[in-house]
Amino acid sequence: MNCGELKLLSNVRFITTIFLLLAVFAVLFAPPVLGYSENEAKTAVKAAESEVLTCYDAAFEAEKAGANVSMLLSVLDEAGWFLSKAKLAYSEEDFDSAVSFANECQSRLNDFVDQATSLRSDAEQAGYLNFMVNFVGSGVGALCIVVGGFALWTFLKRREEARRRV
Repeated sequence: MNCGELKLLSNVRFITTIFLLLAVFAVLFAPPVLGYSENEAKTAVKAAESEVLTCYDAAFEAEKAGANVSMLLSVLDEAGWFLSKAKLAYSEEDFDSAVSFANECQSRLNDFVDQATSLRSDAEQAGYLNFMVNFVGSGVGALCIVVGGFALWTFLKRREEARRRV
């Protein structure tokens, strides 16, 4: 082999080595491709939609009981935004994004039903206490006024009778 052929062979080895190193780095450090199917995306979007509806029902029940649900509605608004992004991505056949947005929607709603149930329970207890204070307290107060009035009338009547005897 002459000097030119050795130089060419050396360059080919160098380029091959660089190419292999780049390929190894590309495989090791490239972001994973999820590659969700249409069925998986449809299932994820439907599950997220079902979760949002369940959470809306829980928030409605809490509000019906008299709870302040403004924080819950804020969370639902955010989750609804992710759900709409998931539906849009699904309609554009971007199934990876659809699954990602659907999962984000569901992650925003973690413990939502428990929070709504807790708020509803607190509101129901406050309503019961309010009933006890207002209705029962008013009844007891009215009874005390009647009994006190009768006792005062009896006292004044006896005092008047005692004056007449003297």
